[in-house]
Amino acid sequence: MTRTAHHIRPPHSRRAYDNSSGKPWRSVVLHDLRYSAHSIAQAARESRRPRPDKVRRAVDVYSFARYRRDASVAQWSAVEERRARQRLRTQVGTLLALVNTTAGELALDAAEMVDIPPTRHRRGALWLA
Repeated sequence: MTRTAHHIRPPHSRRAYDNSSGKPWRSVVLHDLRYSAHSIAQAARESRRPRPDKVRRAVDVYSFARYRRDASVAQWSAVEERRARQRLRTQVGTLLALVNTTAGELALDAAEMVDIPPTRHRRGALWLA
């Protein structure tokens, strides 16, 4: 698997990092190809495919986000997922109460009034972290 900037393991995983020297812990250089608005416009004028421009980005990392597997994001995610599932169960219960009548017939017109938005309760909070 290709390692990106946030997947590079520290050289000594058990070592406590000290930033008193002011030097970065890790320096990363990323090379990429991007289409600029100028190259797309020029290619349209010349009736050809656009050529991507080489982009070089250098990043100095001074601290690691959630270093040593901070569990706070997982706990927050679990709470948000439980709440999303509870909201979905409540909305479906409301829909079933409106549709199922005591006469035995389904009230399909009442089902049109209830709007249940799609839920993303599977690891949705982890994407927001």
